[in-house]
Amino acid sequence: MDNLVDELSQLLSNAEVKLVTAESCTGGMVSTAITERAGSSKIFDRGYVTYSNQSKEELLGVPVTILNNYGAVSAQCADSMVLGALEKSNADVGLSITGIAGPDGGDNNKPVGLVYIGVVVTGREPVVTECHFQGDRAAIRRSACEKALTLLVETARTI
Repeated sequence: MDNLVDELSQLLSNAEVKLVTAESCTGGMVSTAITERAGSSKIFDRGYVTYSNQSKEELLGVPVTILNNYGAVSAQCADSMVLGALEKSNADVGLSITGIAGPDGGDNNKPVGLVYIGVVVTGREPVVTECHFQGDRAAIRRSACEKALTLLVETARTI
């Protein structure tokens, strides 16, 4: 993950933009990975860990209708989370992650390992990616973090 963080940091720094994160199932892992690097204040505005539905609603403005109709683990929720985080920050790039890390909580429609990752750049439409990860809770969370960083790098290359 260090190489991804290094590349992301360089790309965001060169573009003179900052990042905001809104994490649920990863519990701040992306924010931690980025802020472990010296100089991260140049590219990192803030991070939200919105684990509960109530925190998604209160801190990010996720409409209760999205949570009730689609659930917290949905493309609609990831979309709303990333837009809310961007709106409530001083950042130019936003990231959201919501999913089921397990070992419990999954079902046939939303299995353990299902994760939605949203990425947005100011002035662009958000892109939400549906992912299916395997392994135990730690492996799923790490995979989600790595995929999120990869998607951020790909996005940052287009800024």
